[in-house]
Amino acid sequence: MKKLMLGLLLAPLLAVWSWADEAAFRSDHPDEYIVEKGDTLWDISNTFLKSPWLWPEIWHVNQQVENPHLIYPGDVIYLVYVDGKPRLTSERPVKLAPGTTKLSPSVRVLPKDEAISTIPLDRVNAFLSRSRIVTDEQLKAAPYMLAGPEKRLIVAEGDYAYARGDIDRDVANYGVYRREEAYIDPITEEYLGTHAMNIGTVNTGTVEGDITKVQVMRSREELRMGDRLLPSEERTIEPNFYPSAPDNEIEALIMAVEGGVSQVGKLDVVMVNNGEREGLLVGNVLAVYKRGETTRDPVTGESVTLPDERAGLVMVFRTFEKMSLALVLEAERPLAVNDKLLNP
Repeated sequence: MKKLMLGLLLAPLLAVWSWADEAAFRSDHPDEYIVEKGDTLWDISNTFLKSPWLWPEIWHVNQQVENPHLIYPGDVIYLVYVDGKPRLTSERPVKLAPGTTKLSPSVRVLPKDEAISTIPLDRVNAFLSRSRIVTDEQLKAAPYMLAGPEKRLIVAEGDYAYARGDIDRDVANYGVYRREEAYIDPITEEYLGTHAMNIGTVNTGTVEGDITKVQVMRSREELRMGDRLLPSEERTIEPNFYPSAPDNEIEALIMAVEGGVSQVGKLDVVMVNNGEREGLLVGNVLAVYKRGETTRDPVTGESVTLPDERAGLVMVFRTFEKMSLALVLEAERPLAVNDKLLNP
């Protein structure tokens, strides 16, 4: 009798969980999808799910597939039911003979770098390679370009020059950085960091005292005397991370957009005034809200502020202590600096 009563009590709860799982899927989702070259995890998630960042909760790992957490072009994504709950899983085709394929949980080994990425990496890798958020103190303490040949004030790729400051002899290459905008939190007025733009790379040579001869190996534009040197940071984004909702409650803002414009669109890179100290992680998704407009009530004559409206989604792809960089993945309408960023 007790077991029967427990079953009767649990049945509605289990039904709610089952309904919740079903509700995560789009009404027009396919039963299967063949992954194509150029797809991203976000694209595929959006094909099946109303909220693409729920992918980790819906994904069912096929342990018989090599690298089951990675998805490759040609893989088939299936909707299956596991213990009565809808889940997504994959099968990997195996070539049998020319013109013949067989779906199988195979042992075919694929290079990790051929797996599809979470987001369009080309939109962020270039930005990562030329941007850092540092402090003004770090820049002031860094070595700097001192003089070019024949006292030239600018040098370019292939030229040699002299730098002054504390150069680490164990570091062969230094990035040349130019100070850009200093970011101040628009709410708290706290200094969050300074954007340092990479404009080139130099190779260190002979050292005499605090003066080092350097060779310009790469330059995006002409290097100026006074530009700062920071140890080269060969950093590319890890392509295989999953979108997720933040663990903490986030209340942030779009502070700026790459290029210094005020309007923000899909696949733009934006600066966010929250970072690691607020609990933001790479892969976290945030919803963008436009502030509600103020209008005049035609009946009472008073001013009324309308509710904020959700207008897009961004995904964090790099974090600093007090700031983050994020990519706009969805923009239902033009976004702008000072738009709110909240949990999705």
